[in-house]
Amino acid sequence: MPQFLSPAEAVKVIKDGDCIIYSNFLGLTNPEQLSVALNERFKASGSPKELTLYCTAGLGGWTSGSPCEEIVCLGAVKTVIFSHFSTTPDTARMILENELEGYNLPFGAMSHAVRGAASGQEYIISDAGLNLFVDPKYKGYQLNSRSKQELVEEIIIDGKRRLKYKTPKPDVAFIKATSADKYGNISMEKEAICGDALSIAQAVSRRGGKVIVQVERVLDEPRRPWEVVIPAALVDIVCICPEQTQIYGIQEENPAYCGDKFMTDDELCAFVREGESGNGEKDIAKLLIARRAVQELQPGHVVNIGVGAPEFVAVEAAKNGILPKVALTVEAGSMKGLPAGGTAFGAALSPHSICTTAQQFDFYDGGGLDICFIGALEIDGAGNVNGHYSAKKLSGIGGFINITQFTPKVVFCTTFTAGGLKVAETENGVEITNEGRFPKFVEQVQALSFSAQNAHDNKQEIIYVTERCVFRLTPDGLELSEVARGIDLEKDILQKLPFEVKVAENLKIY
Repeated sequence: MPQFLSPAEAVKVIKDGDCIIYSNFLGLTNPEQLSVALNERFKASGSPKELTLYCTAGLGGWTSGSPCEEIVCLGAVKTVIFSHFSTTPDTARMILENELEGYNLPFGAMSHAVRGAASGQEYIISDAGLNLFVDPKYKGYQLNSRSKQELVEEIIIDGKRRLKYKTPKPDVAFIKATSADKYGNISMEKEAICGDALSIAQAVSRRGGKVIVQVERVLDEPRRPWEVVIPAALVDIVCICPEQTQIYGIQEENPAYCGDKFMTDDELCAFVREGESGNGEKDIAKLLIARRAVQELQPGHVVNIGVGAPEFVAVEAAKNGILPKVALTVEAGSMKGLPAGGTAFGAALSPHSICTTAQQFDFYDGGGLDICFIGALEIDGAGNVNGHYSAKKLSGIGGFINITQFTPKVVFCTTFTAGGLKVAETENGVEITNEGRFPKFVEQVQALSFSAQNAHDNKQEIIYVTERCVFRLTPDGLELSEVARGIDLEKDILQKLPFEVKVAENLKIY
């Protein structure tokens, strides 16, 4: 039976050099109170130090000063291995400035590697990342000169080149859940996701490490067996933290995220039309992108909705009434419902089911999706996309690779430029009132998150939707296929591209 301790007592078990593995997705299921206690212990004693942090997604926060990444800023961490860095901007900056050893691996591969670690595997085999930045021939996952560990290797199986990802060797698990019963069995009834909590606990337990779980409450009665996410036998310490929140930075719980409140698809459509969804609509450029992108949805589609501009696609699907006819998903594990945006990204309003992250990526990697909507930082003339890295910004790859590499139809949703872009809708159509300072279409992408050659080989259909035009991927690279009404073809598009682009003979004005 696990011990019931305070967070301050719990973190005393962590030793110098330990690897701490986190079970969370950005702002969801963040073990904030454990993080605060760890920070305070280090401030008081200078220990533990030389830590490795392993997180299959990214720690919550979204802004500088988050307690979740403070332990990094304090200098206690030697190495971080994340898929996503947008929620840890200070960590990303330290990596770009070569102050911290850092690695960026695909979310799906990391999730499967954790499951592999739970079963004692030294590595997992995957096609995710072939011919992309994570491929050993590029070694782009090693983020600076400090980062010398070989975490990905190539392997030939039956004459086919594949990737071999090392599994983690965690010493301590930080897990946030909702409840523990009096025996120490853990349930997650108020959480928006379950992540890979069980696999993480299994992986740490089999190595003789310490599994620490923070929960809101202790139940008088035991849970039904199928409601237990982590059995007590795999838990070492339970911390009661009644102040914990459902989502980092949001004080109020939303019962629709965890199934305590359920809205039908029709009710969700009405909810959005009334402006209650919380997915903002003030960004006209992203709204224009979503209006065009949502036209690619067909009844029966199983869909992934990405972060950023794609969040607006989910809102448009509800507004247009197509939401009941499709199944929107997020890599965190939800199926159907309405994916949440902003700091709650990863959750969904009234999901019909929530599976583990590894199970969701099993489905994605197997080609289970029909279509996905995802953002982009840079696009070149060949159709390659950088979705995760620049010399000044490290966003992290997240689930980008698993989603775009194995989905038959990919719709990239991005503004034509960034940094001050302002767009207006007038009676004459779309008007660019202030052009962005930074081009999104470039001569060559800085990092290869998506390969046009892979897409050709996999016979994928690729579309690039901006606020002013639409491109399609052809064997010869990008083709300009549509232009928004009000946009000047030469001035607003062709003169701003650093490469020649073919204009479709039947160019559509929409």
